[in-house]
Amino acid sequence: MATLNERQESILKDLTRRYPSLEPVCGSIIEVYGIMEECFARGGRLLIAGNGGSCADAEHIVGELMKGFVKARELPKELKERLAAEDEENGMRLADCLQGGLPAIALNGHPGLSTAFANDVDADMVYAQQVCGYGTEGDVFLGISTSGNAKNVDYAVTVARAKGMKVVGLTGKDGGRLARRAHKAVVVPEQETFKIQELHLPVYHALCLLLEERFFGEERQE
Repeated sequence: MATLNERQESILKDLTRRYPSLEPVCGSIIEVYGIMEECFARGGRLLIAGNGGSCADAEHIVGELMKGFVKARELPKELKERLAAEDEENGMRLADCLQGGLPAIALNGHPGLSTAFANDVDADMVYAQQVCGYGTEGDVFLGISTSGNAKNVDYAVTVARAKGMKVVGLTGKDGGRLARRAHKAVVVPEQETFKIQELHLPVYHALCLLLEERFFGEERQE
């Protein structure tokens, strides 16, 4: 299990204070964080997929990881200098405005590819096709499914595992196939879809905060 620093521990304490029902799954949250942390530390990327509200959650997670969430994420000094040297007119503005990001892709965000594959091959395999094309060994696939049994997410899990990727999940109820096949899943303690989704949000916010603290904490802003 990943080791958390003091600030990261406070993130989880605040999570369980606000959502006491999530205390039993804190261990799972830490394990999922550890898998993601290892991926990003090695230069990998996170691929995310879900349907309906979980599709929107996938986009939400990308928004928190690819730019500043609660920290400014100032660029490294060396990159700022290279931007300034590259473009005398706009380089400094880019250096001041751009933020550090953790590479994450929501697989629902490619309508041209998705509709072409759905029309030409099989709509249920759209996410699997993208994992096949984007994913490499060491990357992580995050499947989000309230039941854990979404067919298109399950196909993507198969491809991810075959390519040597780690699989993590966000689900509910009994976890379904996703919880059984993932390397680790957070199975929130609810049965109804909307209630599961309501708990997914604070879980993935906590994961994003933990990751931001790890890669963009104050000591890393120098």
